[in-house]
Amino acid sequence: MKRMVILGAGTGGTLLANRLRRRFGEDELQIDVVDRDPVHVYQPGLLFVPFGEADPEAIVRPRQAQLRGAIGYHQTGIEAVSLGEERVLLESGDSLPYDLLVVATGTRLLPGETEGMLGDHWNESVFTFYDLPGATALRDALARFEGGRLVVDIVDMPIKCPVAPIEFVFLADWFLRQRGVREQTTLTLATPLDGCFTKPIASKHLTYLLEEKGIELAVEFSAGEVDGGNGRLVSYDG
Repeated sequence: MKRMVILGAGTGGTLLANRLRRRFGEDELQIDVVDRDPVHVYQPGLLFVPFGEADPEAIVRPRQAQLRGAIGYHQTGIEAVSLGEERVLLESGDSLPYDLLVVATGTRLLPGETEGMLGDHWNESVFTFYDLPGATALRDALARFEGGRLVVDIVDMPIKCPVAPIEFVFLADWFLRQRGVREQTTLTLATPLDGCFTKPIASKHLTYLLEEKGIELAVEFSAGEVDGGNGRLVSYDG
């Protein structure tokens, strides 16, 4: 019997483990999954939390509950991988031997890479909707928003979902109209690209949708600093 260890129980690691479990019997392949985080967040749902269209509790599940039966789950950090011994050393003190090793540890958000992002205004007037605390804080802020300027900025590339910021401004346009404050709001999408879509053909044929909704588009804008105290997003070129 072969032994597979998957490091990471996010979307990739979970899908792989479940598909292989369906394909191979327990006597053919032993599958162990390791993750230090006990909960799985359905990331596509984060986009809808700020607008009250998704309940934060509804998009969170225990990681182990997402895995099919007969898959070993280990909630712990990873101390080291010994390629020579073909063994994963866990922070719990245990170790897992493997014949096949899959690294699916994913990515981490690093808002601190942008100067000023994590200042006093973080989750007060500066947000991300790419994690649950940020999406929830943004929901509360939008519920009390009475107008002004709302800027949605693609700080850097690549990002997890290229169209998510565009979806966000469309949802924001709808949400603010529902609340009756759209006329008091300037809605801007800023991007380091030369168009709102990552694909030139899509930008050529679909940019009119932003124009129809009165959404400003700032292209080739490379964010360099967040000046939360003065409510300014400053590009590298000033």
